Amino acid sequence: MDVSEIDDIKVFGETGVGWCASTLPNETVDDMGRPFVQEKGFTAADPRAPKRRVYDDPGVCSLREHLRAHNGIRGLEILEPHETERAAQVFFRDGFVVVRDVLSAAELERFRDASARVLKQILEIPGVGGRKYLTESYRLPHRYSYGTASASRHLLHDKVWASTIDLPTTTPILTRIFGGPDYKVLGAGGDLCLPGAIEYQALHSDGDREHFQMPPARIEQARRLGIELRAEDAAAEQDYRTLQRIIERTPPVVTVNFLMTAMTSENGPIRQIPGTQGRAGYPPSPANEPEWMRLSTLVGAPAGAAIFRDTRAWHGGTPNLSREVRAMPNVEYMAPWYEDPNFQPAMPYEVWATLSPHAQQISMLTRFSPGVWPAGAGVMHPLAKDRRAAKESSARGMS
Repeated sequence: MDVSEIDDIKVFGETGVGWCASTLPNETVDDMGRPFVQEKGFTAADPRAPKRRVYDDPGVCSLREHLRAHNGIRGLEILEPHETERAAQVFFRDGFVVVRDVLSAAELERFRDASARVLKQILEIPGVGGRKYLTESYRLPHRYSYGTASASRHLLHDKVWASTIDLPTTTPILTRIFGGPDYKVLGAGGDLCLPGAIEYQALHSDGDREHFQMPPARIEQARRLGIELRAEDAAAEQDYRTLQRIIERTPPVVTVNFLMTAMTSENGPIRQIPGTQGRAGYPPSPANEPEWMRLSTLVGAPAGAAIFRDTRAWHGGTPNLSREVRAMPNVEYMAPWYEDPNFQPAMPYEVWATLSPHAQQISMLTRFSPGVWPAGAGVMHPLAKDRRAAKESSARGMS
């Protein structure tokens, strides 16, 4: 790997990063970094992927031209930050909504710098067997998660990520979606794909486990959202249409992804399948996914925009056949009634103390005591075994 590629890394505009011909299509790695191809699940192989990870390979060129001609949701609505009510309507209808100009020019520049800085930490670790990069454990090549690649599983220790928890452009929309200001911060991270991510990521839905749970606090949230209920707090008293509306309009988790670059037909725009946030079934496998779903992407969403996503809605990554990194850092929020069984505090007190009063309130659960650094925070590594080792070593140092 050319070291200058990493030194000059950026997450917008053309870059030399990516496009490693030595990394085989659909090849992932296990916890230890051993390559294999997964046939099912989150990292399922894409049977229609090009045969070589080369920019001008005929298969890549053919797919690129197809995407230029057909990629993107026709009539995609892109709203303004002040359109709070309309944003909530589209979110509840589709399971996501795109809002432009969420980040100011200065905020976008700061987030771009931070996103590139953390990506550099990930890519500095050399690949093996002639590969330019280490693939992240159980992810397709050239795709990384800012969250799972962190030994603490979050980036709330980073002041840039933490500073986006409470923005004047996002908080009113989140308050409307959650039916009040008492939602909670779950974490922060996001994902990215390098140029040369030639595979489609399998469609998936996050959070099936809590989809049909109906605690009294969820009924109360539905009431605050204006859903007409037959009883104040008993799920058993509601008819099936009302229960379905409650399920659709009270997502356990809402993620806000910030776009570091405009989403184009070929730079790996996220695909979202509208209206699937209330479905109990499973998305089609990569082999069975219809072409319209593969093309149901957010092409046209501009840099500085945010995507508010109900994480239950079917979604997935798409090929990045360009020469620019597509990065979408995020902040994740929990509904007032939801308790994540895997929740882990991740924010140092010293970072929490710099936040606005509202950000401090909704981040109380993830805050550490003064002087305590989250185990593993600041260590980025593609391999799960090295992340565990870093976290365990950090935890021992604090004990």
